[in-house]
Amino acid sequence: MPQEPKRRHSRQRKGKRRASIALKTYTGIVCSNCTTLNPPHVICKSCGFYQGKQVIIKKEKKSKEEKDDPSKNSGSY
Repeated sequence: MPQEPKRRHSRQRKGKRRASIALKTYTGIVCSNCTTLNPPHVICKSCGFYQGKQVIIKKEKKSKEEKDDPSKNSGSY
């Protein structure tokens, strides 16, 4: 036969047990280069810096004006 609880747990005891299960708040670190919020010990996704040093070289995104401008494209028509 399965074991059953011998006595009922009080609301106080239940609350004490559940107090440590609470969700933790997100702690973010501000990037020293671009001032975005990042998780600790992680390379910045927007600029590629970690602890003040550039680790990843990010490519610059082309704006819509540069993509849509046909005069700058060297396509053969």
